[in-house]
Amino acid sequence: MKRCCWIGILVWLAMAACTRPNTDPVETRRATSLPTTIASPELSAIDSLMWHQPDSALACLIPYFDTCCRDAMIASPDDATDFQKRRMQCVSTAEFNRYYAHLLLAELLYKNDYAQTNRPALLQAVRYFDSLVREAPPFKGAGGIKKDLSQTSNLSFLTARAHYINGVGYYEHDSLVPACAEYLKALELMESRFGEKDLVGKKARFMTYIYNRLGELFEEHFIMEPAIDCYKHSCDYSVISPISSYSVSITLYHIGKHYDMKGDKDSADYYYSQALVNIPDSANINYRDIVSTKALLSYQLAHQAEAPLRRLKQMAVLAEDDDERLTRYLLIGGIYFEENLYDSVLLYLEPVFENKVDKFLKIKVANYLRIIYDSLGNQKKSNECMRYLALHNETGAENSALVSQLSDMYKMYLTRKQEKEAGMKRELAVKKAIEIIVPIAIALALAIIVVAKWRSKKLLKRQQEEADRRLGETEQQHKEELRQRQDEAERMLEDKEKRHQWELEAKDKQYSETVEAERQAHRMEQAAISGRLKRKNEEVRVLKDQIKRQEELNATPKHAESFADEPICRLILESVKEGQFLSQIDCKIYKDYALSKEQVISLREAADYHFDLFTIRLSKTYPKLTNSDLDYCCLYLLGLSDADISALMQKAYPTVSQRSRKIKAILGNDSPLPITLRGIANNDL
Repeated sequence: MKRCCWIGILVWLAMAACTRPNTDPVETRRATSLPTTIASPELSAIDSLMWHQPDSALACLIPYFDTCCRDAMIASPDDATDFQKRRMQCVSTAEFNRYYAHLLLAELLYKNDYAQTNRPALLQAVRYFDSLVREAPPFKGAGGIKKDLSQTSNLSFLTARAHYINGVGYYEHDSLVPACAEYLKALELMESRFGEKDLVGKKARFMTYIYNRLGELFEEHFIMEPAIDCYKHSCDYSVISPISSYSVSITLYHIGKHYDMKGDKDSADYYYSQALVNIPDSANINYRDIVSTKALLSYQLAHQAEAPLRRLKQMAVLAEDDDERLTRYLLIGGIYFEENLYDSVLLYLEPVFENKVDKFLKIKVANYLRIIYDSLGNQKKSNECMRYLALHNETGAENSALVSQLSDMYKMYLTRKQEKEAGMKRELAVKKAIEIIVPIAIALALAIIVVAKWRSKKLLKRQQEEADRRLGETEQQHKEELRQRQDEAERMLEDKEKRHQWELEAKDKQYSETVEAERQAHRMEQAAISGRLKRKNEEVRVLKDQIKRQEELNATPKHAESFADEPICRLILESVKEGQFLSQIDCKIYKDYALSKEQVISLREAADYHFDLFTIRLSKTYPKLTNSDLDYCCLYLLGLSDADISALMQKAYPTVSQRSRKIKAILGNDSPLPITLRGIANNDL
């Protein structure tokens, strides 16, 4: 158990070592050596105003600028030793504000389209902010330091801005390589000190500025791939925090232009279309630029000049100044040049060559005009174009060297970026590996503890098995005795069940005999009823013969005075009275009382005679009644019940009952049928 405890302690120490924060004394010294100064509220307010209203911010900075510089000189006098100056420079709020003010001045001059007038001081500010930010620990991504001090974050942002505006100054002095180096330095600072989640608001706009400057720099020298890459990054940050409502559209337009220059027309057309989709309105030069360039592309794809020329001329009419109109003329002249319409080319391109300031565009126009003048034989004009091209074309070697140097700088930046990302991925992979290994080590330690416990349990199990064996022998004896007692109880239970079964069988036999006796008595009763019925039937037969002979002897009229006095009616009524017909008894038992077909016809004739053609009227009034239904109606007219009719017609009682319901439904009356039919016979209904 002691060994298991030591294993648990070692595993806990391993976990603590993996998760312990960085306590390197060098990092601690760097973190604590950061300046404790903060910017003055006035400079912070001017800085915030600069991002929205640079002209107002410049007006606010100028009266405050001299105060910052004067306070810094008092805090760091000229007669102080170098050591004292360095010490005061680290802690002096005034010194910090002085360099901060110079940085803001350079930025505001640029944003208000002025040249840098404080370049020496700006270079000092760059070195000053670099010295401060070097002391701060860098951002290490998902696996490193995520929570930077707000002060350190501000210093990193200010330092990146200082390098960026320093690059602007180099660019103004045509030092393109140092300018590119400063832009890339600003970019690396932002990417190393801030995560993607931090690059929002001002920082996202600043990233847009950097990528735009790099894109423009590469664009000027036709370095396509880096320019496209920079503009795409600029577009991403413009979506996060737009510089203006046109920034996304303009950046998409630049991407499309570079794909166009590369010869990838499909991609160019896609980005031009996206630029049009994202532009907020059409009353601006950006919209006219996009439409004009897209019109030229459509000509290059379809070689149909009419629609593109019409669109370009519309844009030329809408131009706000001569410079824009001449730019549209250049595109129109280019299409006419491709169509070999030289007169039209001269009409549009000669004003461009004479008035356009842009050197690149004039070189392009000079090439067009030189070819046209040569074809027209105008040697004077052709020589003039040749002289301009000779004076203004840069040497291929110089331009190629500059392009190569700029391309190499961007490739080196991408390489460093990829190496940093790879390092971060490696750190993340190591962290994940540790996260996997530590649980495995814990699992192994737990497994060792489990094995140790298992061994101790095994020894205990042997002792328990011996005790269980002895206990088992005792339990076996008790079980044997219990089994014998259970066998005896089961035998007694079986005997009891057998006696109970015999009693049940005797009761079942007695019940069966009782049921059989009742059935025999019922059969005898039915036989007696049948005998009485036969005797009655014999008497009825004798009576019928007597009636028949009496009818033959009597000289009475053919028809009686009333329906009930008719012989057939009296016969039927006497049979009903004599038979006492029951609905529960099978109708076949009363077959001796059954009416013949001739008797049924006689009944119908008697009904028709006494009740004004009763059956004929019924059949006409209720055509759904059948002949059989009419016979039943005559019987109901006598006042007979369903049981009487069942015996006389030899039909089952349910059948007669169903027919009576049918006749009621046809007649449409719920009253008893004898009453209903008596009313119809007497014309009461």
